[in-house]
Amino acid sequence: MKILVHDYAGHAFPPSLSRALAARGHQVVHAFASSLQTPRGELQRIEGDAPTLEFEEIPMDPEYPRYKYSFRRRRSMEIRYGQAAADFVRAWKPDAVLSGNTPTETQEPITRATVEVGGRFYYWVQDFYSLAVDKLLRKKIPVAGGLIGAWYRLLDLRQFRRSSGIVAITEDFTPILTKEFGVDPKRVSVVPNWAVIEDLPVLPKDNAWARKHGLEDKFVFLYSGTIGMKHNPAMLLELAKRFRDNPSVRVVVVSEGIGAEWLQRESARAGLENMLLLPYQPFSELPSVLAAGDVLIAILEKEAGVFSVPSKTLSYLCAARPLLMAVPSENLSARITRENEAGLTVAPDDMEGFLRAALILQESPEECRRLAANARAYAEATFPIEKTASTFENILTAKA
Repeated sequence: MKILVHDYAGHAFPPSLSRALAARGHQVVHAFASSLQTPRGELQRIEGDAPTLEFEEIPMDPEYPRYKYSFRRRRSMEIRYGQAAADFVRAWKPDAVLSGNTPTETQEPITRATVEVGGRFYYWVQDFYSLAVDKLLRKKIPVAGGLIGAWYRLLDLRQFRRSSGIVAITEDFTPILTKEFGVDPKRVSVVPNWAVIEDLPVLPKDNAWARKHGLEDKFVFLYSGTIGMKHNPAMLLELAKRFRDNPSVRVVVVSEGIGAEWLQRESARAGLENMLLLPYQPFSELPSVLAAGDVLIAILEKEAGVFSVPSKTLSYLCAARPLLMAVPSENLSARITRENEAGLTVAPDDMEGFLRAALILQESPEECRRLAANARAYAEATFPIEKTASTFENILTAKA
């Protein structure tokens, strides 16, 4: 069977699904966008990959990172990318397309092209792009924003109707799909995201990457990943300020883009020598990066609610380090952390609670070890790819 897995963002975990499906004898292409400023997975063939696996980097305008926060310029680039992805679909003619992490107007031509070539399209719902755009534009330009938001909702509605099936990453999405888009719950399959635990071994804190950055003998609060519109970088800045007089503590941020640039300016203005800002690191370095941390941090604005599940937290769980999360309590990542006692969670607007929780962890090595062990135990029980691959294979090979 010919399967196209399209992960627009090129995240770390979807390629493991493509590799597993190809190992089962399917002809698989894993497609993704070029030129995005985001953490990336292993997006090329590696030793041991099945001969039926290919990777396809679909061109995105190289100016995209520069205009990421300009709605008009970004939109035109995303539309052109969607047309290029649709051209690939028409040329390769897959039997099934699984597409996620994809802006609404980018997804539109991909769904149409899949139907045109007689393939089955499966909408992989990682978040609700149309609802986020609707909410944002209604705030910025109330009248016109409502009309634009309605257009994006209509596009998503059409795409859900074209889909042979819908894959949601959490049960929380099913009532949203039903209420906002009229999707029959029977058409929704829930498959939680995972981390590539096979490539994320537990490493010692004192490793080559940590020594390179002078972190092997420091207590490190580490944030790795995107800092965008759904995040509040001020939490990280205030954390560095709170520990500025403790020479044994560092706040390390591995990120790029608007949030990282803001932190660079503000930390320099405040004279924070205990904050280290680094660009995205190669995926092969991720185990060492996470191991250098003593506490791993995730942040999500309260408006995100259940709409977004930060994938970084799943990689954090593999690292056997305690999590410190400022996220909405109803968010799946917060629930996983609480229910498995893998870290501490606070509300995203509770700055003092966040700083108190950080101090508790910094002063409690035994508690950190307990939380870290719980995190890894959950990851080992949940993330191995074979069960997830079987679930996806059943979904993609079933006739609509």
